[in-house]
Amino acid sequence: MLTDKIHLDYRTYGAYHVYKKIFTPKLISRNVKLQLDNMLSRPTVTYASKTRVLKANVINKLMIFERWIMRKIFGPTRTDDGYWRTITNQEINEILKGQNIIGFIKKQRLNWLGHFERMAEDK
Repeated sequence: MLTDKIHLDYRTYGAYHVYKKIFTPKLISRNVKLQLDNMLSRPTVTYASKTRVLKANVINKLMIFERWIMRKIFGPTRTDDGYWRTITNQEINEILKGQNIIGFIKKQRLNWLGHFERMAEDK
């Protein structure tokens, strides 16, 4: 039986560290890094999320992880007065355009529900 505990300590952040060499070089464009994140680390983090209960603390941890990844991909930005700053949560939401990790999990659940509904009665 699955528990509601999600260990974002080593499993989730490990999904980033496996692909760290892809996300850090400046030779790869940000769009490619975003696509790689969607193809590599996001499925690793959301594995078995179709049946997991998403409580508020789990949603919060997943959102924190996603913002952390986005800050790694986009890096600091330079302000008009020459100082460096990290991008804000609002800027990250604008970049993602509402396609965050929670929306990805909900889409997976709907897909799984469709398979379940179409399954034959004798199974």
